[in-house]
Amino acid sequence: MSRRTGRDNEIRTALFFLLPNFVGFVVFTAGPVLFCLAMSFSNWNLQRTIPFQWVWFRNFGELLSDRDFWLYFINTGYLMLGLPVAVFGSLFLAILLNQQLRGIVAYRTLFYLPSITSGVALMILWKVLYNPDFGPINAVLEGFFRHTGINRVLTALGSGELKAPQWLLSTQNLLGVDIEHVRLTLKQWGVGARDAIIIMGVWTAIGGNNMLLYLAALSNVPQELHEAAQIDGAGRWAAFWNVTWPQLAPTTFFILVMSCIGGLQGGFEQARVMTAGGPAGTTTTLSYYIYRKAFEEFEIGYASAVSWILFVLILVVTLVNWRFGSKEVSY
Repeated sequence: MSRRTGRDNEIRTALFFLLPNFVGFVVFTAGPVLFCLAMSFSNWNLQRTIPFQWVWFRNFGELLSDRDFWLYFINTGYLMLGLPVAVFGSLFLAILLNQQLRGIVAYRTLFYLPSITSGVALMILWKVLYNPDFGPINAVLEGFFRHTGINRVLTALGSGELKAPQWLLSTQNLLGVDIEHVRLTLKQWGVGARDAIIIMGVWTAIGGNNMLLYLAALSNVPQELHEAAQIDGAGRWAAFWNVTWPQLAPTTFFILVMSCIGGLQGGFEQARVMTAGGPAGTTTTLSYYIYRKAFEEFEIGYASAVSWILFVLILVVTLVNWRFGSKEVSY
């Protein structure tokens, strides 16, 4: 058998083993993506209240004047405000867990446990914690207000009393975004549903996969660099900033890119399980909006257009991160 015939047989064998994966990719990934792109140019409605027709770019034009779309766009961006806290919290925790102490493996396991727990179970747990009537969080806050006497002082000063937040039932937020007019106002300033979801997300993410990535990166920092810094008289902060942090740049860049992608895609599970997108749409993100349009209002064409706008948004943010963030990476 010639060398060429043997090579052809190897190629056919390789293609035979790759065929199931390729077929699965075409049927379950590429096919639906292309179908979604085609439907974004149509008015397809599962209720069949209107005849099917191609509307081309009308769905995308309607998005520009859709108040709900812009509100949910703001919601998506607002919920991403917790990403920097989660990333640097993961780094701080990884540094603590990188110490050579007795029982450190047990601590690492405890901090990582929420990541392997069912997301729905955690969300139901946090929903109970946030309950304004019998939730333990408000019970602790009200006990703190009562025993410290802070409300008596505020009342004497004419400032009013501090009350425990309504959490998932409140439309208030720390930026004061007015959901009715999609603008900033002091009347909406406070702690509400969006902030509750951010707090839960930060708690879940700090001990998750980002922590493991930082732990792996910290273990790969050359020890001789730290020894050289100590010889030069560098303190802990100087050694971290000039030795450890530059070595963590590739890991940080990867985490930031993936966190931005996940943040733009996220919010569906929290809205579905904890708030149903409420109150008054304050926790509805673009991903949950796509679900509602497609499977509750049955406007498949419009939902497809929103999904492609979200895809373009994720692509742009990723390219910007890659364009400017990769400059700070040293391999």
